Amino acid sequence: MVSYLIRRSLSMIPILIGISVISFSIMYLAPGKPAVMNLDPTISAEARSRQLSALGLDDPAPIQYIKWLGAALKGDFGVSYIRKRPVSKMITERLPATLLLMGSSLFLASIIAIPMGILSAHKQYTPLDYGITTGSFLGIAVPDFWLGLMLIMLFSVNLGWTPVGGIATLGGDFSVLDRLHHLILPTIVLATGSMAALTRYTRSSMLEVLHQDYIRTARAKGFRESKVVMKHGFRNGLIPVITLFGLLLPTLVGGSVIVEKLFSWPGLGLLFIDATFQRDYPVIMALVMLGAVLTVIGNLVADLLYAMVDPRIEY
Repeated sequence: MVSYLIRRSLSMIPILIGISVISFSIMYLAPGKPAVMNLDPTISAEARSRQLSALGLDDPAPIQYIKWLGAALKGDFGVSYIRKRPVSKMITERLPATLLLMGSSLFLASIIAIPMGILSAHKQYTPLDYGITTGSFLGIAVPDFWLGLMLIMLFSVNLGWTPVGGIATLGGDFSVLDRLHHLILPTIVLATGSMAALTRYTRSSMLEVLHQDYIRTARAKGFRESKVVMKHGFRNGLIPVITLFGLLLPTLVGGSVIVEKLFSWPGLGLLFIDATFQRDYPVIMALVMLGAVLTVIGNLVADLLYAMVDPRIEY
């Protein structure tokens, strides 16, 4: 196991470097100089040159990348062009809000989707199965922004049950109930796509397992159906679901960009989309690399969980 972890960790290095090179190249080749976009248009060319030099943007692209990489390896992702603050500190401040939203949505998706998938497989070709399958397809097809707007219109504008956006009531004291009140709609929107995918994966995996010989043998021995499905079937059908869980981690980060903007949720997604519109490249690079790290870590965790679920798998 240790040697496997070492090999996988070493294999992550060229992947992350390749992602950083591609991302840096795209931003370097993009038209416009973000550092001087907000300056007075009447500013002299000499002043513009000094501004670019102070930010290191007058160096050739390879030199800029090497300087950025060297600082990033030390945890320094530079200073925001727009806010004039360290990028690392900005991410640290926004990270808890995104983790709260991601954790809530993943928890909600798991406790609903997995039982629904098992039930759908167990009741195959029944009206219940068709209803769950139809709901799953709708969950996959419905765009996050449209669902979010419809929920805001219904529950916030028409009924007044939930706040329109934000993470807490402005000017109010901290309250867990108030935080949960603001968390309801963005959690539902972010969890919908994950819930639908988890349901489909769980159903498909369970259908394959429930037709195996050892399941028929367990039923022939007189075991209760619930024990046959949950003890003998579910554990062996977990591997495809675990694969999806490993891929959901970066997917939730990407999905939170739209959801956080829609609900004014002060997390990394909102920070990313604001930085994109403002061409705040140090912030964009840091968040892109964070997403890349979460992707490779998610895949590694999924691989490790395989061995825990299936004793036939060894590393």
